[in-house]
Amino acid sequence: MMDIHQILKQLPHRYPILLVDRVVEVEKGLRIKALKNVTINEPFFTGHFPHRPVMPGVLMLEALAQAAALLAFDTLGTTPDDKTVYYFAGIDGARFKRPVEPGDQLTLDVTLLRMKAGIFKFGAKAWVGDEVAVEAELMCTMRTIA
Repeated sequence: MMDIHQILKQLPHRYPILLVDRVVEVEKGLRIKALKNVTINEPFFTGHFPHRPVMPGVLMLEALAQAAALLAFDTLGTTPDDKTVYYFAGIDGARFKRPVEPGDQLTLDVTLLRMKAGIFKFGAKAWVGDEVAVEAELMCTMRTIA
């Protein structure tokens, strides 16, 4: 369990790109379950789309990647510092199954599949209720910056 204050200590992201509101479950080295509450106040809804607000698919993938980062940090037992950046290394098999709209709650479910040579591979799904909204395999890596 991790509230927003603990998430802010782990992730460098801030409004409007911080996309994880709460962590409800972590199994160290295995999986994480987190929540993203989607509200009409999100800045992207003014342009995506004015007549029918829908959360952009890339932001659903970003929310999953942020949850994956939290799992990676927990697995390694580290807290990232200002010299560490967590990057996407790849996205495979992304499928969007259902639009996500204001009022929905995304349940982010991420499983660590492999960790090798500094590259993490995750199986990721985001749900709204009992419906899958998006699924993908994510590859991420941590890099030290100058």
